[in-house]
Amino acid sequence: MGRHRLRSSASLLLAGGIILASLSACARAQTLTDDQLDAVKARLAEGATHSWEIGTRAEALIEDDTPTYSVLNNTSLPPPQGQAPSSLDEVISIARSVVEARATSDVQGPQPLMDASGGAAGDPPSIGVAVLLANWTGAGAQDGHDYSGAAADQLEYLLEKVPKTSDGAISHRMEQVELWSDFVYMVPPFLAYYGVLTKNETLVQMAYDQCRLYRQYLVDDDAGGMWKHIALGKNTDSGHWSTGNGWAAAGMLRVLGTIQHSQYAKSMKNQAKDLTNWVSEIHGGIYPHLRSNGLFGNYADDSSTFDDASSTAILASTVYRLALLAGVHTHLPQAEQSRKALFAPASGSSSSSLHSSSTSPSSPSPSSSDTHSSTGTGNSTSTPTSTSSAASPSATAPSGPALAHFTSDMWLTPVVNPNQFGIQGSQSPEGQAFVVEMHAAWRDWAALGSPGANAAAGRTPSAYWTAVALGAVVGLIGVLGAL
Repeated sequence: MGRHRLRSSASLLLAGGIILASLSACARAQTLTDDQLDAVKARLAEGATHSWEIGTRAEALIEDDTPTYSVLNNTSLPPPQGQAPSSLDEVISIARSVVEARATSDVQGPQPLMDASGGAAGDPPSIGVAVLLANWTGAGAQDGHDYSGAAADQLEYLLEKVPKTSDGAISHRMEQVELWSDFVYMVPPFLAYYGVLTKNETLVQMAYDQCRLYRQYLVDDDAGGMWKHIALGKNTDSGHWSTGNGWAAAGMLRVLGTIQHSQYAKSMKNQAKDLTNWVSEIHGGIYPHLRSNGLFGNYADDSSTFDDASSTAILASTVYRLALLAGVHTHLPQAEQSRKALFAPASGSSSSSLHSSSTSPSSPSPSSSDTHSSTGTGNSTSTPTSTSSAASPSATAPSGPALAHFTSDMWLTPVVNPNQFGIQGSQSPEGQAFVVEMHAAWRDWAALGSPGANAAAGRTPSAYWTAVALGAVVGLIGVLGAL
């Protein structure tokens, strides 16, 4: 009888070990390994050449590598002056490369940080926060570059040279007044950060006003609060481009975070409330259109458009950030659904098609003929610039399970073409940045105990599966005690 009990106990303990191992694997499958995240960043460094890609890369690196310097974290602004931590080295290097290239330009006087010959006036300011941070932490004293002057020229160019609407909305384009939802990620966060560092509340108010004006032109009340992509000019796009809604929500959150953590938190509490409501409005309009597979279509409410992992990532990141900044938890279950879908392991035949290094274009969605090179976010007259400061990890498969929505070298898929927003692409630097931002936002949310999560639905995968595993082990101990 004793031997029988021992054999039963051993069998139950073995079963318990199998349960723990299996559940631990399930938990790991819902997140990126360090190697996988490094590979995502490496592809981002290789691919980011246009101004908006470089700026978005810098913001993503600050958020993930040095959260204490991010406006989205609960740390006071301005940040510490003096020597920057080593975790900011890549960001400072980005700023240095841009300011060095600018110094060789023949353009004199107020000018953008990149693309001085014209084009998308709203894109270069996305690099502005990195340049301001380089100046703030004393990089100029070490390398002799005029970061302060570069930022001031960019600001003056925006305020004095770029065309505006009659009520003051700064155009995203130089050749004519056009208002793009993309602008809200690029310009208002730069204005707000500049204002906080220079103790200029007028600039912070201007950042808010640009968000307000852009919403006034682009919000579609008939679509539940989603934003149209482009208003005014010759290239209007009244469709509800998912990435555009993500750009707008993420930009307003950066302005919100800058206000909340600055010396103007009390005097601008009403503006902060508006920004919170406007981000929630976008979420309320777009998340009912989340597809059953956890992804958004390229145009959220157009079922004929292709799945887009890029917009799915940035929108999920804004849900986590809104929960942390404003305590709004409404769409956390959907954000978790999207994150788990994007980080899901590849399985069966479906993984082979998603794991190829290229994708087949699907039917064009609205404005598919409008490319970045002619009317899009990019600039046909600019020369793409690389700002990668170090050798990137080789494009080999990183350690960790193969993932359904990443190629073997960790390019996100499927994605909208970053240079032609109406068609599907194969590699998107901005999509890579959105993955980093989603990972960082989820990490910060999980580190605080996943505030607003409802039972298992909103818990972090590791916490949930650990609880399940512990329950299983406790049950086994009870069984053993009864033998």
